[in-house]
Amino acid sequence: MDRQQQFVLRTLEERDIRFVRLWFTDVLGTLKSVSVAPAELEAAFEEGIGFDGSAIEGFARVYESDMVAMPDPTTFQVFPFEGGASGESARMFCDILMPDGSPSWADPRHVLRRVLSRAAEKGFTFYTHPEIEFFLFNDLPSDGSVPSPVDSGGYFDNTTHAAARDFRRQAVLALERIGISVEFSHHEVAPGQQEIDLRYADALTTADNVMTFRHVVKEVALGQGVHASFMPKPFSDQPGSGMHTHLSLFEGERNVFHDPSDPMKLSKTARSFIAGLLVHAREFTAVTNQWVNSYKRLFPQHVENRITESPAYVCWGHSNRSALVRVPAYGKPNSARVEIRSPDTACNPYLAFAVLLSAGLRGIEEGYELPPGAEDDVWGLSDAERRAMGYAALPQNLAEAIEVMAGSEFVAETLGEHVFDFFLANKRAEWEEYRRQVTPYERQRYLGML
Repeated sequence: MDRQQQFVLRTLEERDIRFVRLWFTDVLGTLKSVSVAPAELEAAFEEGIGFDGSAIEGFARVYESDMVAMPDPTTFQVFPFEGGASGESARMFCDILMPDGSPSWADPRHVLRRVLSRAAEKGFTFYTHPEIEFFLFNDLPSDGSVPSPVDSGGYFDNTTHAAARDFRRQAVLALERIGISVEFSHHEVAPGQQEIDLRYADALTTADNVMTFRHVVKEVALGQGVHASFMPKPFSDQPGSGMHTHLSLFEGERNVFHDPSDPMKLSKTARSFIAGLLVHAREFTAVTNQWVNSYKRLFPQHVENRITESPAYVCWGHSNRSALVRVPAYGKPNSARVEIRSPDTACNPYLAFAVLLSAGLRGIEEGYELPPGAEDDVWGLSDAERRAMGYAALPQNLAEAIEVMAGSEFVAETLGEHVFDFFLANKRAEWEEYRRQVTPYERQRYLGML
């Protein structure tokens, strides 16, 4: 038994922790959990916990359903704020294995690990820093009616509302008590919309943190009598929730995106990485924006007197918030980074980070050339002007996104055949179900007119 496993077992005994949750995610990014008693954990470290993989979205077919969840002791964390009268609880993420001990190709953590290994072979460590937006509602109507936001605040407003005035403070405290560092938190543009930015970390840790973040935020919200939702676009006439993500590559302690001799302080490696994101953006959009609702955020209806920063067109810019990829201004060399603005908070972070890194690596490997940057408001241009400048649109709905992805050798190679095929089949089924629905919009518009 290694030292980290011994630390976990000792902590359980010293703090009298009665429940340990073992977490993993399915292909769609839904958190799964099984609880074990501390007395069973030593055996779980040796043998894992067997489960029926055919019951998990995208994991296995019925005739090959036996799978094993192997706890990763480096992800052990006590949840002191969830204990109550029953004492503290703890969690660990798991790696999913086949019965012979080999990694499961359906495990999103394994998908990301494979791409991180490719980067490591080139001497790179991949860091990510997500800005996570979400909504707080007083209710979650089950009939599809419009929910009620907890406040009427706007960007950076110092809101005071009875139900959740301390929500962000409580959420940040809860996250930091379990070792997830928060950089900023503030009210976002729409009523009830919040943003909490996580401090940068290696991509696998960040993906684990995003999954933990969603759980903690929803639990803290429920504790205050409100509801948190990561739905990308709950309101037609308000901005949606994105997960703008800052990306950087390091070689040891050196940020390889920084070049002091370049006018924009961008290295050739950074330029090729950005070019990779742009070349493959349409192909990976189904992964970073995987729901029907995601495209209502990317291509929102026009709202009078509201600024739209939806990153719907494939271009990059220096400090340009209308571009798909933005290069923020920075001071210290190690702060050099690029920000991709299309992912939303409802994606599977393991798969999303995998395709983003893979696209950047492809750009570096193939020596992609970076086109000129966009310094205008891309949304303010006409369609003809965008075409003339070479700014292609991202897929405008889930159907288009999955068809572009289906023809992508790059995405298939990144995700692996199993995840690639399941993801496409699942999303095609979602689109078919959606397009057959008769909506309130149609009834309101057509019942009397036709």
